[in-house]
Amino acid sequence: MTPTLAQHHEQPPNAASAPALPPDAGTRARDWAEIQERMLVPLYEAVYERLEVHTGTRVLGLGCGSGLALLLAASRGARVTGVDADEERLALARERLVVEGKRDDRSAEPAATGTLLPVDRMAEAAAAPGRSPYDLITAFQPIGSTADDVEELAPTLGTAIPLAEHGTPVVLAGWGPPERCATDAVLRVAGRLTGAPRTGGRSPAHRDDLEEVAARAGLEPDGSGRVACPFGYADTESAVRGLLSTGVFDGAIGATDRRQVEKEISEALRPHLRPDGTVWMENVFRYLIARTP
Repeated sequence: MTPTLAQHHEQPPNAASAPALPPDAGTRARDWAEIQERMLVPLYEAVYERLEVHTGTRVLGLGCGSGLALLLAASRGARVTGVDADEERLALARERLVVEGKRDDRSAEPAATGTLLPVDRMAEAAAAPGRSPYDLITAFQPIGSTADDVEELAPTLGTAIPLAEHGTPVVLAGWGPPERCATDAVLRVAGRLTGAPRTGGRSPAHRDDLEEVAARAGLEPDGSGRVACPFGYADTESAVRGLLSTGVFDGAIGATDRRQVEKEISEALRPHLRPDGTVWMENVFRYLIARTP
């Protein structure tokens, strides 16, 4: 994996005494797009290969972020739709994919086209005249990153499932066993700083987590797989920025402050620091393929 280089900024002389403020939403979204989102590319590609995503496949990406997974599907010829609650990430996705019907002929040929929407407009757009049912629904944001991510995903799945025909594959993703995920110890910093180690950061992984989510959504499991997704960063600074962009540490920042969280993450990353200054953490992610009723 090619590391993403992060620009270093010199701090002003009085930086040590200045209050530690969280980055604005635009900065965090760009850190996600430029540093963190690519870490799950092996997962995206494995799923698309297994499900034979090709020209004409209609893909609905839930929690599409800044659109990298959609771009990879579009490169296979798929027609893609992405929804996300984060407007800043959607704005970056629009820089990657030209929204259908909004092509600017004066600009260079885009890499792909697609439909990108706030999550609360998903059903409205799907009901537009001429729309066909989706052939694949993906939820690549790993379950178990935060304590409430399952509850956040449930209503989105509930809206998405009726937009596909019977038997359509729905892909859910989650972290692998903690002992096979080097990043697990780093994510648990969030729980330690909030005083809630089992709920403030990554939740302990269980073998049937994805199956339970599928069952709650009325889906029928139909296969699963594991994919190695190492997290590689150019240096500790870019690793900290990338990890903070996930949102896992928001509670910890609220309970302490940003500088304290950055310090704790940096210390947790030390065992994964290589002699050349890069950071490398081996991880395994699991995906479940389930079918719509």
